[in-house]
This record gives sequence, structure tokens and C-alpha cells, in this order.
Amino acid sequence: MKTAVVHSRIEPEIKSKAENILQQLGVSPTEAIRMFYTQITLRNGLPFDLVVPNETTKQALRDSRSGKNLEKFDTAEAMFESWEP
Repeated sequence: MKTAVVHSRIEPEIKSKAENILQQLGVSPTEAIRMFYTQITLRNGLPFDLVVPNETTKQALRDSRSGKNLEKFDTAEAMFESWEP
């Protein structure tokens, strides 16, 4: 089987974190890229949705990054209960 080379540049920290996760999964970076490309061809597109966040989501992301308007809960159950009307 012939092969082609894919060359890409990525931030070292992202590369390191991703490769650590792949190692835990027992998957090499080459295998992960092969799986990604295979899924693109099978789905005729990216294997996940890409969307532009609406203004509410953008504001929530800005707030969370700056530590504003955050709610804290002692347990996940308490958080879920806060969602109930």
C-alpha cells in the first residue's frame, strides 16, 4: 500500500497533551490522524459539528474566563437541582 505524508504545525503544549491522551488510549499519533481522515471520508465532512456560538454562549464563555457571574455548587446533584423550574 502506498502512503502519503501529512505535515502540520501545532502548538507544542497542545501536541504534548494530545499525545499523552493518545498514549493512554494505546493509539499512536499516526493512527489518530488516520482515524480522523478516515472519518472525514466516511462522513463526507468533519466527524463533529462546528458551530459559531450565539451571543449568549459567547458572553458565558467570556464571563467564565474572567471569573464573573459564576455559580458554585458542592455537588453535581446540587447543580442539576438548580436547573429545575
